[in-house]
Amino acid sequence: MSRLKLVLAGLVLAATSVASAEPVDFALEDLEGDEVRLSDFRGRWVLVNYWATWCPPCLEELPELESFYNRHKDRNAVVLGVNMEDIGLDSLRGFVEEQFLSYPVLRGTAVMSGVLGPVSGLPTSYLVSPGGEVVAQQMGPVTEEAITTFIANYEARNEKGEAQR
Repeated sequence: MSRLKLVLAGLVLAATSVASAEPVDFALEDLEGDEVRLSDFRGRWVLVNYWATWCPPCLEELPELESFYNRHKDRNAVVLGVNMEDIGLDSLRGFVEEQFLSYPVLRGTAVMSGVLGPVSGLPTSYLVSPGGEVVAQQMGPVTEEAITTFIANYEARNEKGEAQR
């Protein structure tokens, strides 16, 4: 339970320092070679998760990300996994299948680390609002509950702010 509080606190604290007023965008190829743009998901929350197959904390959070994706993909949010390692396409596909990942996995590059913000360690996640703005960042594993709670709190704060105008 204390770890969850720490992760929630990290997301909340990060929200104040990474909030971007400008919509962000990038384009990467998925495992089928199709281009996927962050802006393809405008109107929905997007958790962009930078990870690698050799990273134990990344592996630890995969089931949480998969669960979050499956609960929200048809409603209001998606997960984009950005693999940040030099790995063969067949090996990466095999890993994704072995882990039963159904959310989009994209092939990242070292240049990617500056698009949403710094990626100084793995895993690193950025939460992008439905309007395309980066609203939170977390270095280290995230949980489904932490993501869901952050989104609910963010939406409640924004609804209050709009009601007061």
